[in-house]
Formats: sequence, structure tokens, C-alpha cells
Amino acid sequence: MKKLRHFFPYTASAFALGAATFFLASASAHAASNADSWVLRGAKVYTAPDRAPIDNGVVVIRGGKIAAVGTKDTVKIPPGARESSCSGGIVMAGFQNSHVHFIGDMWNAAGTQPAAELSKKLAAMLTRYGYSTVFDIASDRDNTLAMRARIQRGEVQGPRIMTVGLPLFPPNGLPAYINHLPRDFIERMPQPANAAAAVKVVAENMAAGAEATKLFLVTPQGRGVVKRMPADIARAAADETHRRGGLVFAHPTDMEGIEQSLAAGVDVLAHTTHGVETPWPDALQKKAVSSGMTLIPTLKLMGYELKKEDAPADISARLIDASVAHTRAYLSAGGQILFGTDVGYMSDFDPTEEYVLMAKAGMTPAQILASLTTTPAARWKESQRRGTVTANLDADLTVLDADPFADVANFSKVRCTISGGRMVYPLSPTR
Repeated sequence: MKKLRHFFPYTASAFALGAATFFLASASAHAASNADSWVLRGAKVYTAPDRAPIDNGVVVIRGGKIAAVGTKDTVKIPPGARESSCSGGIVMAGFQNSHVHFIGDMWNAAGTQPAAELSKKLAAMLTRYGYSTVFDIASDRDNTLAMRARIQRGEVQGPRIMTVGLPLFPPNGLPAYINHLPRDFIERMPQPANAAAAVKVVAENMAAGAEATKLFLVTPQGRGVVKRMPADIARAAADETHRRGGLVFAHPTDMEGIEQSLAAGVDVLAHTTHGVETPWPDALQKKAVSSGMTLIPTLKLMGYELKKEDAPADISARLIDASVAHTRAYLSAGGQILFGTDVGYMSDFDPTEEYVLMAKAGMTPAQILASLTTTPAARWKESQRRGTVTANLDADLTVLDADPFADVANFSKVRCTISGGRMVYPLSPTR
């Protein structure tokens, strides 16, 4: 019994000490968790394109995730949570630009450029316009992946980047419009001579970290001459991409290019058929829509190219209207639209004109917002991670200064961009 009397007091003390330690540790962890929490208040919070906005909404962010969202009366603010400097604007899910490029001198040696300098370039082209995610659909693969790694480490402030890596061109078929790019970059562009070579390029791209494949199916050579990717090469590249779980983008150029895209099993058209004034044949359009093919219109691109050629104003207006009409018809037929601008190829980064032209094509503000948020999330099977302002999803958020449901030009009036809970615009360490 003496042994028992000595034993129980000892265990009681040990239990008390252990309990105290546990509760102190829990309290410390809770305090640390709250210290990592911050609050973003919005004049309006659009949680999804098809939902009414929350007036005077509150979003709580913790650990890179959305912890809570609702009205100021329903959301409990964690003690110690910090107020965001972005509060007071129009809060939406983070925008995705599904057609960008990291090409040209400004991106050279992106793996070793000073972090502050690279962050400024990413802000100028992308994050200042609300893009928390971008899809690069042709660039120097290794350079882009090096930049992506620096962003993921938190060394550089920038958007989440997905990429196709190196694009595939027809055999001996590089287009004339890339002749201005650096010669060493052009010489690295794959031009597979057969299906086996195309499969090898896709395998190398995706093994390196690419998430998709880009096919230049039709490439203008100048003086009205075009080259086309042989059907077996295009199909082999698409099949290998799909086998590895990726999507396939294609640059179609003309009506035959759309037919080629359908035959190859392409998922996303990187452009509409710019410069083609005739409507898409009904049968072709229905086939594209029924196949689930997504269209990125890049409507601003037509005027941008025509300005470079000093085209007369009446011709420019006519050709731009034709591209707008193609988009309107595809939308009316039930086709899926993704937002993308071709910045990186275009040196004019402001997307305001793109939004205005999308509205001219019949897209409502809600449909434009979907093309920026829920549609890309669903297309890449990421709806459980991003695309809406919903608790437990990644804290990818765009804050605007004015409501785009009142004027679509307001989509480009960006106050802040948040990617994975990190402020990537403005370039400031504060939230």
C-alpha cells in the first residue's frame, strides 16, 4: 500500500503537469493560428458569378485558405486577426488569364533576375490586372519553370503559373510572325517530323512540369502561304497529353484549322479565327460545341495586329466585328468561353478593351466573371480548390475599386491581387 500511496500522488502531479503543458501548447498554437489570420472586408463580395453579392461582406483568410466568408454580422473575426489594406473594394475570386506568354527580353534569365525586378515585371503584365493564376501557352519552358519555382518559394511576388512548355509546330513550319524573337529561342521550337517525335516532345514537356500541350496547327509563312501540321502528328501529341492527364491547346488560324483541331481532339482553341470574315458553318460550330471544345476569343488581338500593319480604320472595324461575331455565335450555340489576352506576345497589357469587346459579343458581366473564375477552375478540374469565394478553398482573390456589374471596364480597375493567401499586387509586404 505504501508503494501505491507514493505512486498515485506522483501520477497525479505528472497528469497535472502534462495537462498544463497541453493547454499551454494549444493556446500558443491557437494564438499563432490567429496571428496568421487576416480579414478582408468588401463593399460587395461576389462569391460566384451566378450568386447575388454579399453587401458589406467579410472574408477571413488563414494559412493560405479562405477560413470564412459572409456578412459582417455572421462572420466571427478571430482575435488578433489583422485587417487587410485591401478592404473596402469589390471582392471576387482570383482571375485566371488562360492565354499568356513569357517570351522576349524582359523574361530572360528569370531564374536569376533580381527578385524585386522580376516581381515588378510580373505586376506590370499580370497581377496589377487581377490575375492570381495564368496559363502560359508557349515560352522557353525551363526559364518559365524556374520563375514558377521562385514564386512558389515566396522569393518572387507573382501569380500561380501553369504552362505548356515548348509548343509544337508543323515540320519546317515556324510562323513568320515569330521572326522577331531571339534566334536561340526560335531554334529550340520543336517541329516534330513524325508522330513518335511529337510524343517524345510531349513526354519531355510534361515530365519537366508542364500541364498541357500547345499545337500550332496552321502557321502562316508569308505571302499567303501556310503550313499545316499533319493529322497523325497532331493526334499523337494530343493523345499523349490526354494520357498524361493534360489538356491540349491549339492555334487554329482558319476554318480548316478548326477542323484539324476537332480531328486531333483539341480541348481549347487559343484564338477565334481572326481575319476570317465569314461565319463558322453551323455544322462545324455545333460539332465544336458538342465536343466540349473551349474558345479563348482574344478579341483585342485583332485590332492590335491591324495597328501594326497600319490597316485603314474601316477595314480594322470590319475585321474586329467579324471576330466579335464569331464569339457571339459560339456563345449563343452553348460554347464555353475562357478569358485570355495573349499578353507577352502583345506588349499592350491593359485588358480593358478585351472586356468591352466580350460584352459587345453578348457576354454579360456574370459570364465574363465566369470566364475568369469558375470556367477555368472547372476546365482544369480545380473547382474544389479555386474559382469561387468559398470557405476551405485556396485564398485566390481579386479586389476591384469599382463594380464590373455596373460597367465591364471595371474588371481592369484592380486594387489588390491575392494568390494562395499571399499578396502579389500591390508589391508590398503588408496585407
